[in-house]
Amino acid sequence: MKLDSAPLEISGISHTEIELKREDSNDFNLTPAIAPSVEPVIADSPQKQQSALVVFGTTFVTIFLAEIGDKTQLSTLLMSAQSHSPWVVFIGSAAALITTSLLGVLLGSWIANRLSPKTVEKSAGVMLLIISLMLFWDVFIIH
Repeated sequence: MKLDSAPLEISGISHTEIELKREDSNDFNLTPAIAPSVEPVIADSPQKQQSALVVFGTTFVTIFLAEIGDKTQLSTLLMSAQSHSPWVVFIGSAAALITTSLLGVLLGSWIANRLSPKTVEKSAGVMLLIISLMLFWDVFIIH
């Protein structure tokens, strides 16, 4: 293979303008030729769709289980019983949860663009450890 010509990026020849010409059984010569441009085909792969579905499912199950029986659900239950307007309470609480989730996603995206995943993971671990220690202190030391 002849390697005595300039690299394609330096010579100004794009990858779509290359044509292989065989000169003999063991020698190839890269020469510029006008070739029709090839448009890349971008298709949604099943793997990409599956990973989005997996992320959605994991997020749904995690948040659903975390929210069952928490103070938000109990507050919504009490407001619904007190107001006798369950659908209005549902719409208000759903809008509030969507808004807080949006803030979490935007903040997470902002953090992901500025910090490495390892740093985010370690910071989350430290924060959860601090919260655990505070809860431990509150339950066992104060009472």
